[in-house]
Amino acid sequence: MPHASHPTDIQAWRASILWFPDPHSPQARHESDGLLVTGQGADGIVQVVAIGDWATLHHQYPDLPTTHWPGLCIAPGFVDLHIHYPQTDVIGSPADGLLPWLEHYTFPHEKQFADPTYAHEVTGFFLDELMRHGVTTALCFATVHPESVDAFMAEAQARRLRMVTGKVLQDRHSPEGLRDTDTALSLRQTEDLIRRWHGLDRLGYAITPRFAPTSTTSQLHGAGEIAQQFPDVWIQSHAAENVDEIRWVHELFPEARSYLDVYDRAGLLRQRSVYAHCIYLDDADRRRMAEVGATAAVSPTSNLFLGSGFFDYTASDAAGLRYGLASDVGGGTSFSPFHTMHAAYTVARQSVGRPGISLSPEHLWWQHTAGAAAALDLGGKVGNLLPGCEADFVVLNPQATPLMARRSGQTETLAEWLFAMIVLGDERLIAHTVIQGQSVTLNP
Repeated sequence: MPHASHPTDIQAWRASILWFPDPHSPQARHESDGLLVTGQGADGIVQVVAIGDWATLHHQYPDLPTTHWPGLCIAPGFVDLHIHYPQTDVIGSPADGLLPWLEHYTFPHEKQFADPTYAHEVTGFFLDELMRHGVTTALCFATVHPESVDAFMAEAQARRLRMVTGKVLQDRHSPEGLRDTDTALSLRQTEDLIRRWHGLDRLGYAITPRFAPTSTTSQLHGAGEIAQQFPDVWIQSHAAENVDEIRWVHELFPEARSYLDVYDRAGLLRQRSVYAHCIYLDDADRRRMAEVGATAAVSPTSNLFLGSGFFDYTASDAAGLRYGLASDVGGGTSFSPFHTMHAAYTVARQSVGRPGISLSPEHLWWQHTAGAAAALDLGGKVGNLLPGCEADFVVLNPQATPLMARRSGQTETLAEWLFAMIVLGDERLIAHTVIQGQSVTLNP
């Protein structure tokens, strides 16, 4: 996205800086004394105007007000590809697996989001928690209630965040109070919400079938028709997460070749479609997703917590499948991108029916920033600090804990430094979160 030719409200930030010069490649650049310049474009969005080393760049902006953060590092805000905001209060709930976890915790809790006051309170906490952990863009599930979407969008808009969410579609195999009793109405509500919120400020809408078993064929195909009508909205759901779930899908949709094929037949597989987990895809599924530009949201802490399985990086890369990292709270066990990156490294290392691989620290970081943004079809807007990117970033403090300070002080390469933060980091690493050029620091 080209940067504004005549930006206003220009300001500068001096610190070390981490970014991806080629957003499609996990090759990070680190400038030990850098300068980031931001300004507001004609559309009102604050964007990066310039980035580089301070010694060279500051001469071009000699009188510019500059915030100086010695010892800290500016980095792209993190992008979370899959998270459930209504599951904020069920994080850390024990269960025997995915389906019992949904039945005992998630479904009963989500019923409360019919109450707009309750939905607003949880949304406010959720969004603040994301920012406290350095997450500045996320693709979120709401609940079946339209009120849950209205509350989320209003709170995100007030915080000037780039967020995407959608009303959950589920018209069968769901408890009373959390089931669309009128399928046609659920689809009309989806259309109404798209028209009300999609593209307003930095908000986006996602057509959101919960997962194939909780939607009738009629609802899935109706959602596909809406997707055709609104080609720039997102689609999100779950696919191939759990062996019991997959068995259930085969029973419910015997005509489909695979779990993923259920969505493909309904017109729900295309660019801007994001499917969480994608653990048990076959090569044909991966090639099909790559062919249409669909995305896998890799959710390692959730997959470990629920015992679902391990995402296959090697097969996904061979097929050209786009993917990025996701917390999947509340099945996921942390809002922290550092915990998610650490879990992804651990999962990739496992030799479970295939050789394990060692993901580089730069690649892990890319999966949660520029790579996730590209997978979300928001490359050049978020997840990076190139000119034209929106001015959402985090400021890291490598001295945040005694152990972090000790370890980072002994690292000799960028890879070692990044990996120390991935393994040892949590929200204490986030000294500041900056949204649209304004610090919204929430950590003490």
